[in-house]
Amino acid sequence: MSNIRNKELAPEGRKKIEWVRSFMAALSGIEKQFEETKPFKGLRIAVSVHLEAKTANLGLVLAKGGAEVYLTGCNPLSTQDDVAAAISEMGVETYGKYGVSAQEYEDLLSETLACHPHLIVDDGGDLINLLGGKCREYADCLIGGCEETTTGIHRLKAREKEGILPCPMMAVNDAKAKHYYDNKYGTGQSVWTAIMDTTNLIVAGKTVVVAGYGWCGKGTAMRAKGMGANVIVTEIDPFKALDATMDGFRIMPMDEAAKYGDIFVTVTGCKDVITEKHFRVMKDQAVLCNAGHFDCEVDVATLRKISVKAEERRKNIIGYTLEDGRTLNVLGEGRLVNLACGIGHPAEIMDMSFSVQALSLKWLVDHRDELITKVYNVPDSIDDEIGRYKLAAMGLSIDKLTPEQEAYLNGWTAE
Repeated sequence: MSNIRNKELAPEGRKKIEWVRSFMAALSGIEKQFEETKPFKGLRIAVSVHLEAKTANLGLVLAKGGAEVYLTGCNPLSTQDDVAAAISEMGVETYGKYGVSAQEYEDLLSETLACHPHLIVDDGGDLINLLGGKCREYADCLIGGCEETTTGIHRLKAREKEGILPCPMMAVNDAKAKHYYDNKYGTGQSVWTAIMDTTNLIVAGKTVVVAGYGWCGKGTAMRAKGMGANVIVTEIDPFKALDATMDGFRIMPMDEAAKYGDIFVTVTGCKDVITEKHFRVMKDQAVLCNAGHFDCEVDVATLRKISVKAEERRKNIIGYTLEDGRTLNVLGEGRLVNLACGIGHPAEIMDMSFSVQALSLKWLVDHRDELITKVYNVPDSIDDEIGRYKLAAMGLSIDKLTPEQEAYLNGWTAE
């Protein structure tokens, strides 16, 4: 039975879901396929992704494929209560509430897993962590699952290396349809939409420090540059740093960049990226936020300890005043800024990512008898199918190799 905050919010949530469904054409094509073939008939799927309208649409598509779907969030500040209410009325068991405590959040995850799922969709590894630990009794029916994020995949591979991975998992984040499209363009737009809406400040003319130049960092830096910011990139990888340099960005360590930034965005997937020594030298009124998965990139706990005052200055902005009178502004408690302070990636972007999820779950079912417990890459055939769906939906077409061209590319002669 669903566990939501207020079922009376459902009408507004249904509007949000219906709106995004109009712009998720690739997933709609997959939905038609699933309605006919019912690949998940008799199976239970637990989904832990940011609980908002695009995720609700994924839940509906999986249900059309014959699954019993159990949906929860993956971040206490990204769940939208009206969407949770609506999707629970639309046939998807839903366990999600905005703004819950860490313990309440874990309890909602556990309630979701109590269905004894055959398949899971994870975003950051919370379901896998529970299935390998306190909720291991719910893992008895597992066929496999999908992981949405870079951080989550790092943790899956660490589990695989130590021999404690509970089931076969698909590295969805590494699919072309995910990192080329979602991570770069989705993160790039949604991060700045959230920052601008939350702060009501201009980006042009400011110095923006982007920590990390993976696909998400690329998108974040690119959009900041496009809006007129002076962008500094910090990195630990020499080739990513060189890549950022060739893209026209300044490179320096965070110890130096901390002195110059007006807006800081961490996109690393690591911890302690911005710490006390950086707070000590930052400008008055600097804005700090995180676009990596977990809320440990900006050391907010230490900032709170060294501050003489902390106050909510606007919704989702806490100002921390230091002894010397400088105030540093943290957005969304240091959690994912595009979801804690915004509504996440655009619908057309998540159309691609959730298409990968849906087809990867089908691949797991189709290959269940040959799977071993490891992390699998998404097959190129899935990426290519999604790409064709998306191009067709956009009214675009591309060239196709002739048999002679294929032979030329696959052969060793120059004829």
